[in-house]
Amino acid sequence: MASFNCFILAFFVSLSFLSMEVSLAARNLLQLPSLPSASKLPNPAPSLPTAQPSLPNPSLPPLPSLPTVAVVPKVTLPSLPNIPSIPNITTTIPSIPFLSPPPAGN
Repeated sequence: MASFNCFILAFFVSLSFLSMEVSLAARNLLQLPSLPSASKLPNPAPSLPTAQPSLPNPSLPPLPSLPTVAVVPKVTLPSLPNIPSIPNITTTIPSIPFLSPPPAGN
């Protein structure tokens, strides 16, 4: 258990040193002189077509006719068997007769 506590303490110490190094690096970056701004490139306006070209109107061939389906005789299902009824379960608890104390000896 002591080694686990020592590991936790070493972990937090290493995190604190890492945090200090990161904060010092950030401060150094903030103290650098500002970099010259990049020259902006001109954005040429794209020329968009004013009218959409018309597309040819395709003609589709007619759909083939479906074959006629033969008449299928109706199938009658057999009747379901009778399901036995669930017996009634009594919810009353039968009383347990208490044992009488042993007869007193004279």
